[in-house]
Amino acid sequence: MYIYIYTFLPSQLSSFTFTSITKPNNLNQTTVTTTTMATQLLLTLFLLSFTVATIAEDTGYVGTVDPKSLGLNKRKTLSHFRLYWQDVISGSNATAINIIPAIPKYNTTTSFGSVTVTDNALTLGPELSSKVVGRSEGIYALTSQSQVTLLMVMNFVLTEGKYNGSSITIVGRNVAYDEEKELPVVGGSGVFKFATGYAHAKTYHFDPTTGDATTEYNIYVFHY
Repeated sequence: MYIYIYTFLPSQLSSFTFTSITKPNNLNQTTVTTTTMATQLLLTLFLLSFTVATIAEDTGYVGTVDPKSLGLNKRKTLSHFRLYWQDVISGSNATAINIIPAIPKYNTTTSFGSVTVTDNALTLGPELSSKVVGRSEGIYALTSQSQVTLLMVMNFVLTEGKYNGSSITIVGRNVAYDEEKELPVVGGSGVFKFATGYAHAKTYHFDPTTGDATTEYNIYVFHY
């Protein structure tokens, strides 16, 4: 049986001895051996590496993957989509529903604190009656006390052709009264796995009476 003892000198933390005590079957005999610091360090590094390897083997949730296995050996494609985002908050067929009202003192200014969930149509043209080619499923929240600014989290889920079922995820800041806005594309699914890019948004129409709006989105997406 081997017992390992580490002895640290308080005055010199960088200097210490390593002692192994051998206890054979005859417990009346004891052999004490002091090794050099270099030997001890090598053994310590070995034990640490063995421990790390054992932990990695035990957990088994991290590993490396050949990019080719995920189709990432192809050249990236830059695609451009122009879609119209139909934000309908009025009437019986509303597709944007306010679930948390604004904090009362901001009701008439920035609507700070308001949260809305959406299942808005994405159309080919600006008219609400235009062909629907996807849905925008997401949330937008009013996040500024000083101006009308939204945090937008949206999945543009496409429903046409080879893009059917694929989605583009957009997350970003939208200052409502800016004529043009830019929001990052942070990912996607299906055809758009590992997607990056940005979306350029511009208000096409806003009805101040109902609050309904149509926004033109030009989305530029790098994908495999």
